[in-house]
Amino acid sequence: MIQIYSRLDVADNSGAKKVMCFHVFGGTKRRYGSLGDVIMVTVKEAIPQATVKKGDISKAVDRNACVLINAQGEPIGTRIFGPVARELRRKKYMKIISLAPEVL
Repeated sequence: MIQIYSRLDVADNSGAKKVMCFHVFGGTKRRYGSLGDVIMVTVKEAIPQATVKKGDISKAVDRNACVLINAQGEPIGTRIFGPVARELRRKKYMKIISLAPEVL
């Protein structure tokens, strides 16, 4: 369960290491995000010389570890570390499923 001000690890190679959720998409009264929901995050920690910098705002999807996505719903990074949930297949994130090493 993700809510506003939740700190998350990033599970791709976009350059971000830690992000913080500040909005859960799906309505004005929606407080919590669950598995596969799209959230808006800001980058709190990033590696130097990466495409994503500290303070950048992006969308993300997943649960405790997130994958940064662009406006079209495709991942920003080219690799994903660790397993991803099967529920992403139902939410039509097939590019993330294909990049992941394992689907649970």
